[in-house]
Amino acid sequence: MAKELTGRTALVTGAGSGIGAACARRLAVDGARVLVVDRLAEPAAEVAAEVGGVAVVADLTDPGFVAALPDEPVDIVVNNAGFQHVAAIEEFPPEVFSAILKVMVEAPFLIARRVLPGMYERGWGRFVNISSVHGLRASPYKSAYTTAKHALEGFSKTLALEGAPHGVTSTCICPAYVRTPLVEGQIAGQARVHGVGPDQVVEEIMLRPAAIKRLIEPEEVAELAAYLCGPAGSFITGVSLPVDGGWTAR
Repeated sequence: MAKELTGRTALVTGAGSGIGAACARRLAVDGARVLVVDRLAEPAAEVAAEVGGVAVVADLTDPGFVAALPDEPVDIVVNNAGFQHVAAIEEFPPEVFSAILKVMVEAPFLIARRVLPGMYERGWGRFVNISSVHGLRASPYKSAYTTAKHALEGFSKTLALEGAPHGVTSTCICPAYVRTPLVEGQIAGQARVHGVGPDQVVEEIMLRPAAIKRLIEPEEVAELAAYLCGPAGSFITGVSLPVDGGWTAR
C-alpha cells in the first residue's frame, strides 16, 4: 500500500539537526524523497543517508543559494532554518539583524519564487513554515528573531492566498521552546542579558509563560508538519498553529 507522500519531493531547510532533521525523518516515513538542506555538510549528509534523501549544502544568508538547489520538481517545502541572537536593541549588531532576516524571511521567499511555478503546473504543493510563538508574541532582547518570525507569518498568509487556486497550501507552525541546539545555544545569552543563572533561564524565562512546563520535542513539531502535508491537511491554509503549551492562551 502506497504511503501518503510517495512520489512527492520535500525540501527541508536547516535539516541537519533539531526540528528540520525531525521533519526530514517524519516526511520520509510517509514516503517523501527529502532534500536535506543545511549550511553544514556533515550533518546534512548524515540525515540524508538516514532517510534515503539528498544532502544539499547551502548558506541561506547568500541570495545565490538557490543555485545550489537541485533542478527538480519540489512538492513540499519546510522552511525551518534559523538562528538566534540575544541582545538589547541598542547593542544588537546590524549585520546579525540583517543575516537573521535573510535566513528566515528572504530565503523562504526565494525558495517559493523558484518552486511555485512547478507546483502550480502540477496543481499541488505544501509550504510548512516553522515560525515560533515569537511570530505571535514578542519577547525582549530578540528584536531580529521576533521581527523575522512576524514577517514569515505575513509571507505565509500571502502565499496561502495566492496558492489556493492552484492547490498549494501554506501554514505556520508556532512552537514555544523546543529541545534543539538553537534553544540550548541561547541559554547563555539569556542568562547574560537577564542577569540570572542558566538553570533559572529555563525555569523562570523559557517555561514561565507556558501552562505546560516542559520543552517541546522536535518530533512533536514534525508530526504536525506531516499532518499538514498529508491528505487530512488539504483544507488547512493561511493559519498559524501554536504548539506552545498554552503560552498564547494568556
